[in-house]
Amino acid sequence: MKKLVIRVLKEDQGYSAQAQIKEDMVFTDGEDIAELQTNLLEAINLNSEESGKTYSINDLKFEYDLESFFNFYKVINAKALSERIGMNQSLLAQYIKGIKNPSSKQLKRIIKGVQDIGKELTEVELS
Repeated sequence: MKKLVIRVLKEDQGYSAQAQIKEDMVFTDGEDIAELQTNLLEAINLNSEESGKTYSINDLKFEYDLESFFNFYKVINAKALSERIGMNQSLLAQYIKGIKNPSSKQLKRIIKGVQDIGKELTEVELS
């Protein structure tokens, strides 16, 4: 089954999310990502009661803006990432804070850097 795409945005206080289910848009918010996910599943499943479809967290694909992503994945150090991908640290910080919007080329560069780190981490073995 195709996953339901969820857009997550960092707000002044907490997070908001939106999903489109057929013709319906579902919106919710939460103080943190865990609360947002709980509220979102409840809202989606309430919306889908008539169809008999029940969604779980595994049925959802989360898409984050840069600020939300770096806020949620605090373990990723923006300074180290900027050095790794050869991007000016100040520029990346401005992208993350929403002061500037990255071009699609810059966004792809950031995503590739994050995905490369993720791939490397999946291959790590500790002894």
